[in-house]
Amino acid sequence: QEQMVESGGGLVQPGGSLRLSCAGSGFRFDDYSIGWFRQAPGKTREAVVCISSDDRLAYYGDAVKDRFSIWVDAAKNSLGLHMKDLKADDTTVYYCAADQSCRILASEPTFWGQGTQVTVSA
Repeated sequence: QEQMVESGGGLVQPGGSLRLSCAGSGFRFDDYSIGWFRQAPGKTREAVVCISSDDRLAYYGDAVKDRFSIWVDAAKNSLGLHMKDLKADDTTVYYCAADQSCRILASEPTFWGQGTQVTVSA
């Protein structure tokens, strides 16, 4: 059984910071490209960040680059997302995910979690 579980979402003020976490089970993060995407109700998925299984580099979406950063704890099979300078447009549901390729992770990932809600509001 493969599973990913997100946590850490909540309400933050514009310009604030938040840290999300993701715990994986049933598969090894080291075998996949892993990262985060976000999706608001009724909208398409948007890539946030993905660590490629090929070069182990992190690739960030244009909307979050220089503000978000990903971390990975391979020993615990977990990953997280540090978000700073949050904007109202960052409000949505955030999902951790895993796939063979970063090109697919934000659209048709192999594994993903239930999501955690992030709301940025004054």
